[in-house]
Amino acid sequence: MEILQKKKLTSIVLGVSILGLSACGTGETASQPAIEDPNALSLEEIEDKAMEEGEVNSVGMPDTWANWEETWQEITDKYGIEHTDTDMSSAEEIAKMESEGENATADIGDVGISFGPIAEEKDITLPYKTSYWDEIPDWAKDDDGDWIVGYQGTIAFVADKEQVENPPTSWQDLLEGDYQVSIGDVQAATQSQMAVLAAAIAFGGDETNLQPGLDFFSELAKQGRLSTANNLNVAGMEKGEMEVGIMWDFNALGYADEVNRDRFEVTIPEEGSVVSGYATIINKYAKQPHAAMLAREYILSDEGQINLAKGYARPIRESVELPEEVAEKMVPEEQYANAVPVNDNDAWEETAKELPRLWQSEVLVHVK
Repeated sequence: MEILQKKKLTSIVLGVSILGLSACGTGETASQPAIEDPNALSLEEIEDKAMEEGEVNSVGMPDTWANWEETWQEITDKYGIEHTDTDMSSAEEIAKMESEGENATADIGDVGISFGPIAEEKDITLPYKTSYWDEIPDWAKDDDGDWIVGYQGTIAFVADKEQVENPPTSWQDLLEGDYQVSIGDVQAATQSQMAVLAAAIAFGGDETNLQPGLDFFSELAKQGRLSTANNLNVAGMEKGEMEVGIMWDFNALGYADEVNRDRFEVTIPEEGSVVSGYATIINKYAKQPHAAMLAREYILSDEGQINLAKGYARPIRESVELPEEVAEKMVPEEQYANAVPVNDNDAWEETAKELPRLWQSEVLVHVK
């Protein structure tokens, strides 16, 4: 089973890393898209044209991330479409598509949800809704299909049971524990920033009000129990450097599985957490646009959603029934009852700009 180890780990969703993106593109985009109206085509037409194209080139969708390998192999086996990928961050993907314009070398990319609107705003996306449009939650797509979330993640706790006798199941448990809590670098890592938002939500805050989350971590810091070490990874977990960590559920599950699944407890905090995800964007000037559209279609199919779940990424389509052997390795569904998606992306982007400064002044000053 593939483990999520891709370099864009910490840019899975919203964060300050997107703020300098507008300066990344260096070229002018052409005026004519690859297809004028993708949604006017039937699925059969898309399949036929995709097989004629015979290949699809992706960015940020490597074999070792979210079990992409199996999806790409199945697309090749079923349609005879060959695949190549160049791994890069969400910001790099958009900068590449923008700078290349009509000389596109990438057909499709996978970006953190906050980068979807940026790609759309830069007018580099080809809108395609797929046949699964009505099953995609409103928060996980734009109005026209310029970007669509394919899988989701939720901020979770992962506890090393060899060091923590009573693994936490709530934020209150964290506050009352006697172990070190690792959050990573809130000043740079999106995963860590979203942990602050998750704590804020749990204690009555939201995208516009992070104070409850800052207060929570400030208290941990005052107790001498907040770790900002770089140990939210396989190496840190294997060496026992992390006692309790806060990270995306799919990373927690993937890392735990790679080290020793029985050694770690992964839970979604009871009071509340935050949900986000990754979205596909199809290059407006793709050389193989139909193959890219077909890839998005397959990603959202039952088979594609199950493949992602094998890499511990939860399907975006709720109607997908996971095989028992896949479902039993995921966090139980009932634990997600109080996990909510970001409701206001624009508000969060503005709040995230201030988070590094607030983290320094209100939390790090208390780290012992």
